[in-house]
Amino acid sequence: MSTVAPARERGTAPAATGTGRTRGPRRHRGSLSSYSWSSLLYVAPALAFFAVFVLYPIGISVWYSFYAYDGLTEGTPVGFGNYTAVFTDPDLRAALLHSLVLLFFYAALPVAVGLLLAGAMSRIRVYGLTLFRAVLFVPQILSSVVVAVAWRNLLAEDGPVNAMLRTVGLGRFTTSWLGNFDTALPSIGVVGTWVEYGLCMVLFLSGIVAIDRSTYEAARLDGAGAVREFFSITLPALRPQISIALILTVTFALRNFDLIWNTTRGGPGTSTTVPSLYVYQDAFQNRMLGRASALAIVLTVVILVVVVAVQLLLRERDGTGRGPMRRRPVRGGSVRRGPARPARKVQP
Repeated sequence: MSTVAPARERGTAPAATGTGRTRGPRRHRGSLSSYSWSSLLYVAPALAFFAVFVLYPIGISVWYSFYAYDGLTEGTPVGFGNYTAVFTDPDLRAALLHSLVLLFFYAALPVAVGLLLAGAMSRIRVYGLTLFRAVLFVPQILSSVVVAVAWRNLLAEDGPVNAMLRTVGLGRFTTSWLGNFDTALPSIGVVGTWVEYGLCMVLFLSGIVAIDRSTYEAARLDGAGAVREFFSITLPALRPQISIALILTVTFALRNFDLIWNTTRGGPGTSTTVPSLYVYQDAFQNRMLGRASALAIVLTVVILVVVVAVQLLLRERDGTGRGPMRRRPVRGGSVRRGPARPARKVQP
């Protein structure tokens, strides 16, 4: 009787060897490759949509930015002339400064107000709290045109804000808030704060719910008050939510157009102009598509740089503060977050 084992059929599990070690089923590259290609078909429509409506317009804008082009006649190559005009125009530099001022109203203030409201709601029991949260979130879901028209009427010279000031004896402070050179930009900033703080509050409330309640109980047993709990437990735990809120609000502040256009249209004078407003005016009113494209590309790069800086500043770090927080596996296959465990010392 022959002792030669029969040849293994392709795709079947191998038999156990004499050493007791077993081998798992072989993976076939052909089947894995076909699985990957079939998965790619599911995302192909989204990729095609992204390529046609996002990547292609960006590429066309980059191409136009190197031409003097009015949208009708043949363009003339100007190299980096449009970018030079963007960085040397004093009006554009002033518009960029206005955007930096709006960053305080559109990003810093909403995050601060959202943290304050979320911290108070998580600690104070209020009857009808769900309805209260919904009311505070309403400005975020309103159309920017509706918000602009409403606040334009509220801040008018004969509007309710000035009427209230006269009622309480502060009539000397009444003014045309959106028509005054000194108050127009801060007034638009206050409107932006009113729109954005609801989003920040909801993000922070979702983060507070995920915090382990035993941490608060332990802090209270140690005698920590409400302020100490907020700064020692709540605020560090909300680092991911703060990062997301800052990215959303900073992006909104730098690309803001509709709110300013529907309230002041950049006026009075150029006191409320921002780069996105110049992009619209150069592209559709002044027929300077090349300069508008260059300014749009510069604005996009500025937004990306700011977003990356926010992510780097607020990324999770380990206890030493020298790098991102590690994830180490624990029993059961789950992953536990925290600083890396120090290596044990070997006894001699």
